[in-house]
Amino acid sequence: MSENVDLIIIGAGPGGYRAAEYAAKQGLKVVIFEGDNVGGTCLNVGCIPTKTYVHSSTFAEARERMAQVVPQLRAGVESILSHPNITLIHDMAKFPSSREEGLGVEANNTVYTSDNIIIATGSETKLIPVSGLDDPRVVDSTGLLNLDTLPKRLCIIGAGVIGMEFASVFSRFGSEVTVIEFLKECLPALDSDIAKRLRKYLEKRGIAFKMKTAVENIADIDADIILMATGRKPRVQADFANAGFEYDERKGITVDENYATTVKGIYAIGDVNGKQMLAHAAEMQAVRAVNHILGKSDGIRFDIMPAAIFTSPEAACVGPTEDQLKAQGIDFVCKKSFWRANGKALAMNESEGLLKLFVAPSDGKILGCHAYGAHAADIIQEVSVLMCKDTTIHELADMVHIHPTLSEILKNAAES
Repeated sequence: MSENVDLIIIGAGPGGYRAAEYAAKQGLKVVIFEGDNVGGTCLNVGCIPTKTYVHSSTFAEARERMAQVVPQLRAGVESILSHPNITLIHDMAKFPSSREEGLGVEANNTVYTSDNIIIATGSETKLIPVSGLDDPRVVDSTGLLNLDTLPKRLCIIGAGVIGMEFASVFSRFGSEVTVIEFLKECLPALDSDIAKRLRKYLEKRGIAFKMKTAVENIADIDADIILMATGRKPRVQADFANAGFEYDERKGITVDENYATTVKGIYAIGDVNGKQMLAHAAEMQAVRAVNHILGKSDGIRFDIMPAAIFTSPEAACVGPTEDQLKAQGIDFVCKKSFWRANGKALAMNESEGLLKLFVAPSDGKILGCHAYGAHAADIIQEVSVLMCKDTTIHELADMVHIHPTLSEILKNAAES
């Protein structure tokens, strides 16, 4: 049995369901495959569940909120995928060993063919090669979210985004938290000055950090639960080899600027291509891929990709760090602004924070911005919008900002 459609999508995470929604609204007949819950890692065991923890006062409250929020959002995705032009199949499609019937996939004893296929299989936990990974105390982020008892002592291996968010949350819940990191500083994508200040602040709140430390044996760690937060890797499938496109099990699927693979008609978006492993990046890559299929152009700036870390206080960034600018030999001026000098921040009792704005001295063009402090992500989002339009520091200084708001922190940096 076979069926031909306009577009096949493998995976219903942020990239997959966004591609399906956008393509369907453009009139394409879409079949989307998902072997697990729709919404992907982000909705079910990633971004959304962790944010219910971030915004909850106690462990019990967080568990209750997660049980409410995740199904509600999952139902929302299923509603999106109920569009008349979309067929959702709860099975994971695979590329057949033979392409006698053309470009397509197999699922439910049916071959589905199409001139266009989008792979959006996401990512999975990346483990480091250490002894004792089979220790029952070891969990990944999914396992930690599934705990029904708050651990008294939590050890986190890895001080990236996942590790730092959970460290902040579980420390606030009352766990004794230790973070072990091989690198000299946490959050390598963040400006090193900002990252260090955030780490020092979290240390004052009781989180112990062991930087420049390698874990050799899990048995040596004294903790009730050990979280492996050593990053994520593209989720590649063995059947990808049947499709013939280039991919690497560690780096993901090779794609061009339109997220097309090396096989005509096959695209790869989101974490599986390893380019920008963020849910919002996957959504915009979905739009670009569908636009390419439709022959449409767009103005999406993938070189400007904001990101946030929801610790307490949160951190966020867009553009290169100060160290990266120096390494690239780019001339810049760094303008700083502090939360403690902002009226709204003081009124909120959120005086901890620093913003660093990088500007080209020749023409005032904004090169990037890194910050930590209350609602840093919202401020960085404003900077991202300005950068997408090549706004200068002088133009920013002329823009009216509401008083009293935290956004004045950015305007103060522009005026400094």
